[in-house]
Amino acid sequence: MEGVEMARSRMQKCRDCGSYSLSTTCKKCGGIAQAAGPLKFSPQDPQAKRRREYENVTDPKWVQNLPSPKEEEE
Repeated sequence: MEGVEMARSRMQKCRDCGSYSLSTTCKKCGGIAQAAGPLKFSPQDPQAKRRREYENVTDPKWVQNLPSPKEEEE
């Protein structure tokens, strides 16, 4: 199966009507379709170092932009 892309990774879901397709354009309503599910996660992610460098996660500005939990109302 080398070189064959699995349909699951190509599955798209329409943002307007919710129908599924392999196309990025919905055949029912003509809306935009996006990836139906998240990418697979692996704790032994071979691309993690490269992705962290790309997103510049060691920069203090990046840390300051992270969302913080809302403080509990008293």
